[in-house]
This record gives sequence, C-alpha cells and structure tokens, in this order.
Amino acid sequence: MRHIAAYLLCQIGGNGSPSAADVKAVLAAGGVEADEERLEKLISEVKGKSVNELIAEGTAKLSSVPAGGAGGAAAAPAAAAGGAAAAAEEDPKEEEKKEEEKEESDDDMGFGLFD
Repeated sequence: MRHIAAYLLCQIGGNGSPSAADVKAVLAAGGVEADEERLEKLISEVKGKSVNELIAEGTAKLSSVPAGGAGGAAAAPAAAAGGAAAAAEEDPKEEEKKEEEKEESDDDMGFGLFD
C-alpha cells in the first residue's frame, strides 16, 4: 500500500507518469524504505494508465469480492428488538431485587476493612 500511496502522491503533485525513483523519493521523505521488487512490479503494471483507469479497474475487481454476512445484518436488528421486548416484559420489582442483591454483594467484596 505504501508504494501505491506514494505513486498517487506523485500523480497528485503533477507528475503524470512517476518513475520508481520518484516513488522512492516520496517514501524516503516519509522515512520509509522502498521494496525494490514490489516497486518495479507496481511501475510495470501502471505504466501508460491514468489514475482514473486504475480506479475503475480496481472498483470492478472489488465488486466481485464477497462482503460476507449480508443476511446477518438484517437478522441483527430483529434479534435486538426481540431482546428488548423480552427485557420490557420483566417485572420491575424483580429488577430492583436483582440490583439490591448485586449492590449488597459488591459492597464489601467478601471482607470488611475493620474485620
């Protein structure tokens, strides 16, 4: 990613066709060492293409990647609503008792300061 980001920074800066040396200079300015093999591969793959073409190609490739869990997103609100309905049906007096018991047990945590 750092190589791509540096390449795009060169393009934004006005260099229509950045070379490997240009990308290395940007990376060096950020204190990052360039990986020669990856950089050469990047330069060879993007040579002669505009940024808009590259983004269009990447978007097309990403559209085929499964995002996963599409059905789970719809089920989650339904489950949350069911849980809220169940909580609303509980008796408020029982809730108060549970809270009191919890407070009492947490007060001294099993030992007293002056015991």
